[in-house]
This record gives sequence, C-alpha cells and structure tokens, in this order.
Amino acid sequence: MKNSLINKYNVAGPRYTSYPTVPYWDINTFSSKKWKESLIKSFNESNQTEGLSLYLHLPFCESLCTFCGCNKRITKRHEVESPYITAVLKEWDLYCKLFDTKPNIKEIHLGGGTPTFFSTDNLKRLIEGLLKRATLAEGYEFSFEGHPNNTTKEHLQTLYDLGFRRVSFGVQDYNKTVQIAIHRIQPFENVKRVTEQAREIGYTSVSHDIIFGLPFQTIEHVQETINKTKELMPDRLAFYSYAHVPWIKGNGQRGFKEEDLPTPETKRRQYELGKELLAEAGFVEIGMDHFALKSDSLYKSIEQQKLHRNFMGYTASKTQAMIGLGVSSISDSWYGFAQNVKSLEEYYHLIDENIIPIYRGHILNDIDLTIRKHILNLMCQFYTSWNSDAQYFKELPEVLKKLEEMETDGLLEINSTSLQVTEKGKPFVRNICMAFDLLLQEKMPETQLFSMTI
Repeated sequence: MKNSLINKYNVAGPRYTSYPTVPYWDINTFSSKKWKESLIKSFNESNQTEGLSLYLHLPFCESLCTFCGCNKRITKRHEVESPYITAVLKEWDLYCKLFDTKPNIKEIHLGGGTPTFFSTDNLKRLIEGLLKRATLAEGYEFSFEGHPNNTTKEHLQTLYDLGFRRVSFGVQDYNKTVQIAIHRIQPFENVKRVTEQAREIGYTSVSHDIIFGLPFQTIEHVQETINKTKELMPDRLAFYSYAHVPWIKGNGQRGFKEEDLPTPETKRRQYELGKELLAEAGFVEIGMDHFALKSDSLYKSIEQQKLHRNFMGYTASKTQAMIGLGVSSISDSWYGFAQNVKSLEEYYHLIDENIIPIYRGHILNDIDLTIRKHILNLMCQFYTSWNSDAQYFKELPEVLKKLEEMETDGLLEINSTSLQVTEKGKPFVRNICMAFDLLLQEKMPETQLFSMTI
C-alpha cells in the first residue's frame, strides 16, 4: 500500500463499538429512568426471540500491562474476589427486578482485567448465581478472556462444565524485548499449554490476540509471532493496532518513549505482512482486525449475514439487548447506552444502596439509529445500503460527497443505493465510517480522544 494513502488517512478516529461514540453521549441530560425504560422496551421486544447478552467486567490484575487501555485494579490480594462477585450478583438482581419474565441468556462474556485472576470456586459462584435468575436461549454461547500465565487446567475445566466453549488468550507478541517494554512476560510455552488444554477439554473455539505497533516491535517480530501462532492454529484471532492514548489512560501507557514506537509506515507494513501470513494459513478477514478459520462460527456468521459488533467485540449472532455488569461496564439496549461508574468504591456504594450503578449514557434519536445501522453494516459486512431509509437520512448526499475522494482512491465503490468497501479499503474502514458520523463532523473533540486509524 502506498505511503501516500497512509499519510492521507492516518488520523485520529473512533473504533465504533458504538454510535454515537462515547464522547458524544449526552451526559448532562442522561436519565437513569429513560435508560431503564429503553432497556425494558428492548427486553420485551427481543428476550424470547433473540435472548440477552451479558458482559461481566472483572477488573483485577496482579500486574500492569503497559499496552492495556482497560479499566483495571492492580492487586495481589485475592480476598477482593468474593466481595466483588457478591456486588455483581446483586447488580444482576437489580436488573432482573425490572423485567416481568426471566431473562433468556444468549451470551455471557467474561472480560477484564483478568477473569482468570479469580479462583474457580468464585467463578463458579458467579456463573451459577447469574443462571439462577435466568433461562438459557437455544444455541447460547459463553466465552472468557484468559491470561496464559495464570489460566490453569482447573479454570478451563470448571468454566467448560458451566457451559463455556470459547476462550480468548492475549498473546500480543512473543519477542522478549517487546514483552519487557509492555510488562507482559509470557513465553510461547504458556500459550501452547493453555491452547492445547482447552482443546483437550473440548472448547470449540480458541482465539488469540496479537497486537502490532508495539514499542520496539519490528516487522520481523510480527512475522515470528504469527509463525508461532500458526503452529497452534487458533480458530480465530484478533490482529489489531496498539492504541497509544496515554493522555487518556495515564501513566499506564508511559512505560516507554514515543520514539520507541514504530512509525505509521512500519505499522502498516506490519499489518500487511501479518494479513498476508494469516491468509496463507487459511484465516479469513472478518470485519475490522478480526480473522477466523472457515470452520469457526465467526466465519459462518459472515456467510449467514449474522455477524454483529458491540462492546464485547465481534459476535456470531445478534442480541438487541446487552447488559454490562461490574465496574465501568457498558450496557446497550439498542435504543440507548449506559455505563457503570469507574471507581470500585463508588460501585460498591451504589450497589449497597440498591441503585443500578450507571453514571452516563445516551438515548438514541431516529437519526442516531439510522447512522448506527450504516456504521454497523460497514464494520460487519463492509457494505451498506440506504434505499429503505434515504427519505429519513437527509444528510446522505453530504456523506456521499465526503466519500468521493475515497472512491477515487479505490477504497470503496458507490452506486445509487449502496456502498461496498473494496479489498484495498478494508484497512481504512474506520475512516469510511467517520464520513457517516455526523456528530464527529459537527464537532471534533477539543482534545484527542481517539487512537490513530493506522
């Protein structure tokens, strides 16, 4: 790919896990009452037909990884586990009281932090506590993120027995220099062990996360990491750019100097090489930064046009409503978003007061819903059409005009009623979505809130 395209389109931009994106949520007028009403509406519309997704944020880690942008609490004190699970189960109970019928759970995802920080007994108490108040939807899917260094065979077996069939392991990079810089010393042998153990137990989908653009990371390091990954052949993987946003995440991303990071040109070459190697190994690009073997459910969801994207990432099926439990978790009713407080102490306080611990969010209007649909289509299918809603989307001509230059550059193809992202344009899908983002066009944030798109 020519450097001129990289230079031209390498700007700060959202990753579009939501629309409107978080900086444009109307916090001042956000109403907990309206949020609950939107969730109840969504639940009544979709609980029996689609089911409900649950995201649980488990924030504790024993050490700080300096590439990480997640909300976490660093501690070696494992006595924090039980009170946290008690609070999460009480939060779930507060939500269940909003509904007239039992939630029908389609998806559960354990994220973090480090879910495998928790003991197997506490994880079992957590999942069994959730399921006591719910039924299970047909074809339900449970997944969790595991740290290869502390995920034990007991973790894998316990969660498998509770219904989990998908696990994701954070690899990042196998080079020792890079690992030291990001404070994530993790030998290949540990990843190999947990990957093989998961398969022996019966997990049907094992995923690895690989990051390019890390400090001191060379093109050769990326090649070495992917070659080692090919030895294990995970069913799916995320291959994504390190988001360097220390002005947001604080000192946790200041463990190295700016000049230690690869240039945008090197990052793009890392991405192109990685993508080429993955294709040679049989991985197919699924949406933005995600790849899967043809045997994996994520690939099959593309064929069936069921791929979905939300705050849990890409999922193989859609649920209209997703509830986030735990500190900083985000919920999505489709008609609105709500985020929990980020302070653990405030989270505990609100739960003790029997208050659902949300502090900000956004209720979507009709134009928000229309734009959200198009951005979701682009992120999941690299395609969108507007024949059915053009009359409600009066800004469409303005959006298409903004895309003309990208079409000239060969990144997309536009006809009278639809847009198709080309193979050349896939790395720039965030830039394409930005043209639809009317709020971003109206007012760019005064400070840089987003990572660079390249």
